[in-house]
Amino acid sequence: MTPRPPTRTRRFAAPLTAGVLAVGALIALPAAQAHAVGSIVKVTGSQGSWQLTVDGQPYQVKGLTWGPSVADAEKYMPDLQSMGVNTIRTWGTDATSKPLFDSAAAHGIKVVAGFWLQPGGGPGSGGCVNYLTDTAYKNQMLDEFPKWVQTYKDNPGVLMWDVGNEVILTMQDHGLSAAEVEARRVGYAKFVNQLAQAIHAADPNHPVTSTDAYTGAWPYYKQYAPDLDLLAVNSYGAIGNVYNDWVAGGYTKPYIVTEGGPSGEWEVANDVNGVPTEPTDVQKRDGYANSVAAVNAHPGVSLGVTEFHYGLENDFGGVWLNTFTGGWRRLGYYALSSAYSGQTPANTPPVISSMAVSNQTAVPAGGTFTVNVTASDPQGDPIRYNLMYSNKYTTGGTGLTNVSFTDNGNGSFTAKAPETLGVWKVYVYAFDGQGNVGIEQKSIKVVP
Repeated sequence: MTPRPPTRTRRFAAPLTAGVLAVGALIALPAAQAHAVGSIVKVTGSQGSWQLTVDGQPYQVKGLTWGPSVADAEKYMPDLQSMGVNTIRTWGTDATSKPLFDSAAAHGIKVVAGFWLQPGGGPGSGGCVNYLTDTAYKNQMLDEFPKWVQTYKDNPGVLMWDVGNEVILTMQDHGLSAAEVEARRVGYAKFVNQLAQAIHAADPNHPVTSTDAYTGAWPYYKQYAPDLDLLAVNSYGAIGNVYNDWVAGGYTKPYIVTEGGPSGEWEVANDVNGVPTEPTDVQKRDGYANSVAAVNAHPGVSLGVTEFHYGLENDFGGVWLNTFTGGWRRLGYYALSSAYSGQTPANTPPVISSMAVSNQTAVPAGGTFTVNVTASDPQGDPIRYNLMYSNKYTTGGTGLTNVSFTDNGNGSFTAKAPETLGVWKVYVYAFDGQGNVGIEQKSIKVVP
């Protein structure tokens, strides 16, 4: 399985339309013919009263996007199961996917199994296929996707097939004229319909959808991809507008949200140093809770969500949008666990209620500055602190580096500034010794 690059900076331009940024079982058979049989998954019902059903039973997607390697599936599936997660989403399906499907099914979890298409990330993401003229590429995908569908359609871990990710949006990023972008988007939507037909022919027992960012992709699917069983959308801070756009667009199929969470880097105002204002740790927690609530507010139309992201990366993107950063559980992790399981967690991360840095707009290179945080642990666990830097807005790197600092006590730290000029991010990690972490951050501008 080719996971989505979790540190990729999502590039969103103006919305395409106003308003939105937008368990399978093993069936007992005689020993001579025992084998796993996939569930029958259907979209049933009528306008505004749809259901996703698995083997005839209603199924609401309560999910997370999947970040770890396939080799670690068995290591992390029990954790997802304990959160109340019943679904994970992937972006690529290939010869390596079987252990993930198998492990998911063994833990009562199903997979929205994705297929990469250019552009929009994944293998070959640098390309810009012309779906009007590139017959060779289209024929390759029409051969490849049904092959993997045939391979895995009887695996009880499969919930549905998801073709492409943010392709209609990202066609605007390749220097094409507006007319050419429009023509290629129509060509792509028509090709998505061809893929849906081919996948249905190979597997009539699982729905097919296609994901894009912004509901502005939906008019193309409505007109040119009628064989999709349901719509799908990636939407973060503006999740509350998705249903309104669905109503305004007169759509006659339900939808799932295939990525959601707190406001992303592409949809926030800049801070005092001219870089995107990252939500606080508490705002991220509330962003996940609000996202699930917005999806659940429209039963019969919205069939669930796979929030972004069950990823372990401890880097720029991993701090912003992972719930399991570095293998430590975040506030967002517990917000989703509570929403999905209905249970109150026994132990949760330290809560950083404030963070300030001295001389935020003029920190002398190689000098020192002060970081002050107010933090508390809900269970009274002792807090251990660490500080990290990101140079993403200076060099474009996504990794984090250690900070040389002195802990002055009472949440006050004296930190040595970077030597390189530019805008940096400084992060404070508050560990509770119970596998949890609170992370807060601010930008600093390093000057001569």
